[in-house]
Amino acid sequence: MADEDYERKFFSAFDKYDVFVPAQKQFLELSSIANPSAEEKTEHNALFLKLSQILNEYQEQSYLLDPHLEELVTPVVEYLKLHVKNFASDLKPQGIMWHVPMLLYSYIKCRGYKTIIRYFPHEIADLLVVVTYMRSPESPVHEPMQWALRYVILLWLSLICMIPFDLSQFDEGGTGQTASSIESIGRQHLPKAGLEREGAALLLTRFYMRQDSLSRFTQFLEWSTVSLDASGIDLFTCIGILHVLCEIAKSGPLALVQSKVSDLLSISTMLEKEEAVIGNTIVRKLQTKLNARIALRLLPGKSNARVKGPSLSSGQNISEIADVEDIDIPEGVETVLEQLFSALQDKDTLVRWSAAKGIARVAERLPVDFVDQVLETVLGHFKIHSVTAATMYDVPAIAEATWHGACLACAEMMRRGLVSPLRLPELIEWLARALYFDVRKGAHSVGSNVRDSGAYVLWAMARAHQPSDLAQYADDLARHLVTVSLYDREVHIRRAASAAFQEFVGRTSLFPHGIDVLRKTDFYAVGIRRNAFLIAAPEVAEHIEYRPYLLDHLLNVTLRHWDINMRRLGSQSLRLICMPKISELAPDAISRCVQLLHSPDLSDIHGGILGLAEIAVAFQEKESSDVVKTRKREIFSYLNLVPESVLLGPRNEMVTAAACEFLTNTVTLEDLETGEKGAVPNWRKIMEFGLKHKTESVQEAAASTIAVITKLVDCNDLVLRLTLELKRGSLAAQQCLGRMLGVVDYNSFPACLQPSVKTLLGCIDRASGAFRSNVEARRNCFIAMPQILNNISVNISRYLAPTTVVSMFDALLDGLSDYTIDERGDVGSWIRIACIQGLTSFIETMIGNAANLSNFEQYLPSERYHEAIKGILKQGVERLDNVRQVAGERLCRILRLSPPAYVPNSGNWVMLESDFFGRLFLVDDASGWNDAAWLFPKAVRILEVEGYRKSVLLGLIASVASLTDSTHRPVATSLVAFASSLPLHKAASSRYSLLDIVDELLQHMRTNTTANSVVVPVLQVFNVLFEGDALRLLQDDEEGTDRLQTLLSTVSGHVERIKNIRRIQESMKILVNLLAFEKVYSHCIEALPKFLGHQYPVIRTDTSERLYLALQSMEFEVNTEEAEEVLLQTEWSSTNIQVATEAAQQVANLLKEER
Repeated sequence: MADEDYERKFFSAFDKYDVFVPAQKQFLELSSIANPSAEEKTEHNALFLKLSQILNEYQEQSYLLDPHLEELVTPVVEYLKLHVKNFASDLKPQGIMWHVPMLLYSYIKCRGYKTIIRYFPHEIADLLVVVTYMRSPESPVHEPMQWALRYVILLWLSLICMIPFDLSQFDEGGTGQTASSIESIGRQHLPKAGLEREGAALLLTRFYMRQDSLSRFTQFLEWSTVSLDASGIDLFTCIGILHVLCEIAKSGPLALVQSKVSDLLSISTMLEKEEAVIGNTIVRKLQTKLNARIALRLLPGKSNARVKGPSLSSGQNISEIADVEDIDIPEGVETVLEQLFSALQDKDTLVRWSAAKGIARVAERLPVDFVDQVLETVLGHFKIHSVTAATMYDVPAIAEATWHGACLACAEMMRRGLVSPLRLPELIEWLARALYFDVRKGAHSVGSNVRDSGAYVLWAMARAHQPSDLAQYADDLARHLVTVSLYDREVHIRRAASAAFQEFVGRTSLFPHGIDVLRKTDFYAVGIRRNAFLIAAPEVAEHIEYRPYLLDHLLNVTLRHWDINMRRLGSQSLRLICMPKISELAPDAISRCVQLLHSPDLSDIHGGILGLAEIAVAFQEKESSDVVKTRKREIFSYLNLVPESVLLGPRNEMVTAAACEFLTNTVTLEDLETGEKGAVPNWRKIMEFGLKHKTESVQEAAASTIAVITKLVDCNDLVLRLTLELKRGSLAAQQCLGRMLGVVDYNSFPACLQPSVKTLLGCIDRASGAFRSNVEARRNCFIAMPQILNNISVNISRYLAPTTVVSMFDALLDGLSDYTIDERGDVGSWIRIACIQGLTSFIETMIGNAANLSNFEQYLPSERYHEAIKGILKQGVERLDNVRQVAGERLCRILRLSPPAYVPNSGNWVMLESDFFGRLFLVDDASGWNDAAWLFPKAVRILEVEGYRKSVLLGLIASVASLTDSTHRPVATSLVAFASSLPLHKAASSRYSLLDIVDELLQHMRTNTTANSVVVPVLQVFNVLFEGDALRLLQDDEEGTDRLQTLLSTVSGHVERIKNIRRIQESMKILVNLLAFEKVYSHCIEALPKFLGHQYPVIRTDTSERLYLALQSMEFEVNTEEAEEVLLQTEWSSTNIQVATEAAQQVANLLKEER
């Protein structure tokens, strides 16, 4: 299942046998303990979870357990048997633990009860023991939570009651006592809602099939009739009764079933009148199953003379086998078939499939003529909703159930060789429609199960008929199956069609280029939709036999599909298929796309526009410039066929975006020069509407359009006007300013370059910029700056002064400090990611074009380069996974850059100690940067690089303060391990010391004393280091003691003035941790009352708890029991602060005296 923690695995054997068996043995030993301790219960629960988890992993490959199943199941069953016998011997509760029957149920869930029940004991002596156990009032089976115990005991009893001895031999009282006890047990649990009902149904089924209990079945039928006819009928009782009747009808003695046919049919008919239960899917499924099984027991067994499977061919003389099937059909069979035909239209798949299998099984026992009538009736279901439908799009959505049921019935009959070759033309005609059954219903469509079952019928057809029967239909079937396997929306249908194609190729060899096409459309090739559309489909289209059908499907179905992604992929696939023979295939495709533009359906218009746009791209890539210009102008003119109200509709964003993409791919210089007199006079209006649209996809499409237009004509005035309008526009319109300015072609017409850069720099100011309250707009402006630089990379020195480039670079550096937060969370991270990417792009562009810049060091000063590295490293070790990932990937790209060519002192533009970073990060995949456990053990080592130390330390501090355990725990562990490895003072062999890290933390805190967002994380880092015992060396040195004293003064000074609860709590924790350092102990005691007697009750309470735990866990040379007693007896959360103050001073005095 998708929610499982473990990955979906495939095994070749029960690899965990050596782990499972000892664990189960220990589990059963713990289960045998009469009064387990708390530790034993915890261990017992853990073992059960471990065993269940292992069995769950093998759920889909449970057959791998078979070689070991007896060894695994027998000990559990024997334990259960021993428990039951011990209970029966003294009638006292044995306290069986709940997990033992649950483990047995786990086996049943994994392998099925029919397999597991084989290992249950079935001795004669067990019968009375189990009956006594189930009927005793003291038995654990009556506990509500013991549902698994009840289930497995009922299964066991159903096995025991099959013993070949008369049950009256076990009666100890009146006659029939044992049989009555078994029957009452079954009936007692038959109305249950859980699995006990299934166990009880199996028990009663086997009980009524005994020769000495046949007479009781009549009484059961009477009781069932009364129960189902009651006014307050119980749903679960109804399900239980039907379950028993279905099993009896399947496996009961023939004479018994045939004698009770009228009663069984009356019960089935009675359910139709009970609206309270007939609406339940399970009830209708069991009713359908009961009807089918009644008909099967009325008919003779399957005739060996029946010709099935591949032997049934068009040359077979059906009359030759009709003679041996000259039988009389009982009247009840026709009634049952009518009910089954009706069930084929049920709203639930379970019922339809049960009906389909029932019809096929009944038909299998009928004479050939009757079989043909059954098939004709099934095929008639396709016509129910299709008589008035002109096309598949006109079929009502309610037809889905009918078509699905008919397809399933055809498939089941086909599998059994019941479809005559004479019926194949009609059947294939309906299947050709079923494969494309996709009816729009609201915001989605229905019909995927019809298409799936249609592929199932064809799969069965390939297995059931001779190639000679299928030869005349092979070409059409091949094209239909290939089309569905490539272009269906659902992956399971694409794979089902591919499987049917494979079956035909393997069994008939009739399909054109079968092996080659199968290789291109196999299970894995069609598994990913994009791969099927853009890779597999063009490869298949190389074969002329399939190409027209693929194009027809794209133009008639896919481009009109309700799913926008299907239309988009369909248009791209259309381009790829047409491209090899664009001059031959494009005219027809264009004309059919143009027809879609006249449709009132927005989906059709959208698909037509996308198709035309992609065909224009195909011309661009394959034809000469003159042909391309002519074709583009022709295609461009078709946009005028779409009304402007549709293109610019307020809710037609998908059409607007497609129109902008269309303009991007088709606009030419001639069209721009003609302006409003051209074929599409409103093209400029469409583009500007898209730029100001509220939807991001429309803005991006419009920005792509203006990028193309600025390459063709001078748009200086247009860009300046749009810049002013977008800057003053709505919040959504402001977001497009950066998108537009980033894609303008400044190389062709550079007049607006300087104003654009100035505008971007002015808008990104968080304090006074035009977009200070619009995070998305500022993000897009940051994205635009490296785009501009990349667009003019070969002309940087010509168009931009060094000061301008440095200003842009500085703006990106400043963006790394954007930590804006709103109701959506850390939205500043969007800007930081954009700046990380932008700085990397800047560095790559500048270094890549260094040879063209005579004053390279002015455009990218080395100090700015290293500031960027510092900023990226800081983001690479901060708390957000996605930011770390981007920073890590970009840092690795910078590491791989070569120094700038032809630049003096080019080594200044290489990362400090790049070899060290290369060994640290380039040997592993950069994808590990979002994995805190992978990153932080490496990241803390960067602190050894002095040039980047401060930035990395600030990032680590932020990560320590993370509320996410997956980030906090790895960084805290790594930081403690790194600090513990440092010497107290710098030595020749070390580049960093413990005193250095403490000094930098203290300096950072002193510099930002009033900023709680800075101070609190630093205090947390100190606490992490104290609790990890990483600062123990400080007490052995005078300088270290001074640092401890400084830290104590910082955290204990002016505590009463601080209003931030979290800062006070972290300061208090440091104070308590400092008690372990002897040289500052007395100063800590003096500061202790500030926290124990604080004005906030929560601080007093937290301090008392923290101090008490410290006194308990730390080793002091004196007795602290009296102080601990005061801490326990004082009500620190009391509103009477005087009491708390006196108690705080008392604790401090006691700790001083005892010192």
